[in-house]
Amino acid sequence: MPVPELQPAAPPFVPASVRRFRFLGWRLEPATGRIDLGYALDGDELHEQVELGTPIAGLGPGRMAALERAVALLHLIAGVSYYKTCFAPEISIEADPPDLDVAAFLHHLYTRGLAECRFVSGLRGREIPPFPSAASAAPHAGPTGLGDRPLVPIGGGKDSIVTLEAVRGTGREPLLFSVGNAPAVVRTVQVAGLPHVSVTRALDPHLLELNRRGAINGHVPVTAVVSCLAVIAALVHGAGAVVMADERSASVGSLTWDGVEVNHQYSKSWDFERRFAAIVAGDVAADLAYFSLLRPWSELAIARRFAALPAYHRAFVSCNRAFLLDRDRRTPGWCGDCPKCRFVALALAPFLDRDRIVSIMGSDLLGDPAQLPGFAALLGIEADKPLECVGEVEESRVAMRLLTASEAWRDAAVVRALGTDPRVAGLSQATVDAVLAPAREHALPAAYREFADALG
Repeated sequence: MPVPELQPAAPPFVPASVRRFRFLGWRLEPATGRIDLGYALDGDELHEQVELGTPIAGLGPGRMAALERAVALLHLIAGVSYYKTCFAPEISIEADPPDLDVAAFLHHLYTRGLAECRFVSGLRGREIPPFPSAASAAPHAGPTGLGDRPLVPIGGGKDSIVTLEAVRGTGREPLLFSVGNAPAVVRTVQVAGLPHVSVTRALDPHLLELNRRGAINGHVPVTAVVSCLAVIAALVHGAGAVVMADERSASVGSLTWDGVEVNHQYSKSWDFERRFAAIVAGDVAADLAYFSLLRPWSELAIARRFAALPAYHRAFVSCNRAFLLDRDRRTPGWCGDCPKCRFVALALAPFLDRDRIVSIMGSDLLGDPAQLPGFAALLGIEADKPLECVGEVEESRVAMRLLTASEAWRDAAVVRALGTDPRVAGLSQATVDAVLAPAREHALPAAYREFADALG
């Protein structure tokens, strides 16, 4: 029996060998609702595929033109997943280059959104090069005749659930939107009983191969990509507002490194929200609003509101390991051993009884002494705030202080060990009240402010 020939192993990928990252162009197929996004590392092409889930038909000329501008913007934003493989010193855009405002926005997004990837990879001094831009400014986008129906992106977590219910409280029926249909998303849609549309995003398989061969890999500002996909869906389905669920805590970074703040949640921050909203209104469609309903609120205040929505308690999952692209590493639900799981347990505990949280998450994290170092990091004790989607150190300390006064929680191993730390025990009632109160920094339209205030 002949012995099969062994295929030679692919050579290692050397990120520093790539001199130019190229935006090749994009293609929208209205008949299928398929989008192709093309990139190249020097001569090595990669193509991402987006399926909108519906043919594009019946859009007037104004909305169709806005949709094409949104797809062009998506092409430039989604490129961050491929650029980070090499951090090439030169960027070229081989389709129509953006105007100066969009180019500046993109440079800022890549700089801030890839700061964590640079930090973790030790890429000190590896600055993002300027984005090419058109010589003249593009004309401002006009209105497209969109209605006032809100589109609410959902990811299966508590924040988007609180948002969709608050939007429903305005008397408008929100259109739910997701990228993919993870089990927690499906459960959320079933509980909500609201219309739902989804898109799928397929990264080029060659990207995973490059990662195995030595490409730079790490966190990217994925919410920026989701936001742009939501804008596209709003234009396709006639929604006049994309209502996000990004809280004020997302604006706080973990540290500053190489002159740039490292914030795992940059594309959920207030800085990103206002910059992206300005690009959408000025360069995509003047009558398409983009804002976060939860911007005034801390994670702790949102957790208090979510605790009052018991129908969703067994539907949601806020553990990022349940949503990993790598199916071999993905968990079916709560992993019970990551910063996100710990923070959700800590944030909900002041507002739910212990048995309820254990039944939701499948473990008693606050009762497990092995979890002490992880909770200490959330409280900023002997460690920086984790590079994860977790709340501010101060609100974690406030949550722990509230637990020390709870008969149900004060004897839990983690509460007993950390609740006596002076950084927790010494918090004033004024600090507790401030964490639970709304901030003034937001862009809520008048029609939504009353219902956002109700979160208090």
